[in-house]
Amino acid sequence: MEKKKVQVPLVCHGHSRPIVDLFYSPITPDGYFLISASKDGKPMLRNGETGDWIGTFDGHKGAVWGACLDTPGLRAATASADFSTRVWDALTGDELHSFEHRHIVRTCSFSESTTFLLTGGSEKILRIFDLARPDAAPTEVEGSPGVIRTAVWLHSDQSLLSSCSDTGGVRVWDVRTQTIVRTLETKSPCTSVEVGRDGRYITTADGNSVKFWDANHFGLVKSYNLSRPVESASLEPFRSKFIAGGDDMWVRIFDFSTGEEIECNKGHHGPVHCVRFSPGGESYASGSEDGTIRIWRTVESGGDDSEIANSNGPTTNPIVAVEDVILKVEGFHIRTQPELQAEEKPEAQT
Repeated sequence: MEKKKVQVPLVCHGHSRPIVDLFYSPITPDGYFLISASKDGKPMLRNGETGDWIGTFDGHKGAVWGACLDTPGLRAATASADFSTRVWDALTGDELHSFEHRHIVRTCSFSESTTFLLTGGSEKILRIFDLARPDAAPTEVEGSPGVIRTAVWLHSDQSLLSSCSDTGGVRVWDVRTQTIVRTLETKSPCTSVEVGRDGRYITTADGNSVKFWDANHFGLVKSYNLSRPVESASLEPFRSKFIAGGDDMWVRIFDFSTGEEIECNKGHHGPVHCVRFSPGGESYASGSEDGTIRIWRTVESGGDDSEIANSNGPTTNPIVAVEDVILKVEGFHIRTQPELQAEEKPEAQT
């Protein structure tokens, strides 16, 4: 009988309500970062590799449904049920801009150039804010057939993708003409839309299905029907596997070429609302109804139980908790080694 792989994930606590969105930054000179959106209204920034809590963006008065980071990882954006989207300094935690809407905002996305911010939600309107002119009125793109659940940029800021919470399909919008030029047809509403970091594939989740689309010609490349409803899916950067999570509380990893299930990781105590691969593909994160984020190591076929268990310590399940982090100050700041050494000197003298 084949020996089952058992993973011991990093468990990131801190949120008091369900996690509904996760986003990894690209790899920056300081590493890469993970931002989480939660119904507790307290989006959090973490070290993407270790899960260590860096800080909490404090100011929203309602659930936060979407969160993202810009390309350099210097700014964050959050979309909230308090009818606002906010832009934050990701180094200090300071609020830079607050863009008011007339209804719940479900999604936000920085353009590749980081010049524009895209938002969408219950108003059924896509808005594009020029971050170089934050006081200017946004460009409003109307015509969505339903409440906007996800919206992302495509093709170097020239196109947009959006899905609705109450109707199937993914709409492809031309930014210049502000019109729908294509619809990627799905039977059920898409709960997850991801553009691969290399811009080659679009990954969608709808009903029990995970689909992969050509991001240039928009043809359907692969479609896999899974045994359970899928709420979120993510393709590994090297396109050898993909992950999916849904209502059964498990995170599954599949072979991209065949659709064969490779792993089934158990640990969450509620439905899995979001899954995302890290930018290098060495790990992936899952966010759940149980209020925790779990970071799982990518396991190559042929590894054994002891090898995997020892990757995070011999006998313990590593926990990353807010209480254990010393960076909680007014706002937050990723301190450099010289700063830490300077702080230690006065303590040594007393």
